[in-house]
Amino acid sequence: MHHFKYQNNELYCEAVKIRDIAKKFGTPLYIYSRRTLIDHYQKIKTAFRSINPLICFSVKANSNLAVLKLLVKQGAGLDVVSGGELYKALKVGVSPKKIVYAGVGKSEVEIAQAIRAETLFFNAESFAELGLIERVAGRLGKRVDVALRMNPDVDPHTHKFITTAKMTNKFGLDAKTCEEIFLRACIFSHLRLTGLHVHIGSQITDAQPFVRAIKKALVLIRRLKERKVLLKYLNIGGGLGIVYHDEKPQSAAEFARRVLPLLKKTGLKLILEPGRFIAGNSGIMLTKVVYLKKTPNKNFAIVDAGMNDLVRPSFYDAYHEILPVVRNTGYGRRNTEYDIVGPICESGDFLAKDRNLSVLQAEDLLAVMGAGAYGFTMSSNYNSRPRVAEVLVNKNKFSLVRKRETYADLIRLEIIPRKL
Repeated sequence: MHHFKYQNNELYCEAVKIRDIAKKFGTPLYIYSRRTLIDHYQKIKTAFRSINPLICFSVKANSNLAVLKLLVKQGAGLDVVSGGELYKALKVGVSPKKIVYAGVGKSEVEIAQAIRAETLFFNAESFAELGLIERVAGRLGKRVDVALRMNPDVDPHTHKFITTAKMTNKFGLDAKTCEEIFLRACIFSHLRLTGLHVHIGSQITDAQPFVRAIKKALVLIRRLKERKVLLKYLNIGGGLGIVYHDEKPQSAAEFARRVLPLLKKTGLKLILEPGRFIAGNSGIMLTKVVYLKKTPNKNFAIVDAGMNDLVRPSFYDAYHEILPVVRNTGYGRRNTEYDIVGPICESGDFLAKDRNLSVLQAEDLLAVMGAGAYGFTMSSNYNSRPRVAEVLVNKNKFSLVRKRETYADLIRLEIIPRKL
């Protein structure tokens, strides 16, 4: 469900013509729907309202300050995985007690930043990390809460690069090791081991992998309780899938129906970390056809957006629906199969392959759908291309929420030594 719809064969975001946004801010461009962001956050909140969880939006999915501020105003907490994300989270005014700090490779500096900010807790992923948090907390004279991330060795049947819960992945600790650490928690004088974290991956369309992972977590929680180790938090992460193409993902309500009976048994405070589910279908990337090129084997539509602007198709072989901003309804309309490719000097620079679209012309605008999560946040300056602008639509108004970078921005931090 999203609020990008055709009206009289012209694509709108809420009550705004996409073409009007392009006229003002150019292309390539990310456009987000305020209503879609709020609707998807509210769907999760409503589905789990019976246990009043802390819903921490995953900042890595979309870290634009306006997006974060909007969700925080709705009551969301934030899940961060770096010092930069923590900095952004604090900038938008979220309570530090609604910030969960995850990530497998936190540095000493980042750990100190989070302790000073008094975030809710760390999700710790290794014994070595616990040792570093202990040392930094001791140096700062603090005692901090930590949740252990358990790797339940569950296959979530998603892309191998976004699977995090198999024992071949770098994330988390096996259940036996988690149990041993909880039982030896007294060796950490500056840590309180208060929670268990179980995040199994991303773009998961079925509840069954979550159910298997939660059941394994319940076994550990029960074993700890028998040994008088009582936890406070159970963090089941995020990972709910969305529709990019022909997926049939579970709704938030369907997911809740499957897992709530298990979660209620724990009596623990539930934490959720959705990212893609909230932001994915709330955004599009807008691009313009620059050239059309026909070869003996292919029709290419060469557009002004490249893999540096949206890397998911190249990196994950991900599918994004491509829609014309203005639909061709003229007499004798024909369709043609195109590869939608960008200007980057890489054969992997494509947004879509073998797509059947109405005949395109130079200057046509195309909307790359489902680009609100892991779109701009994964973009880069490859080929020395300035990163694009971002716009937020609210009903019949739209606002620039990130300026387009300039060539001057590309060299702003670079230094040429006097003597080379």
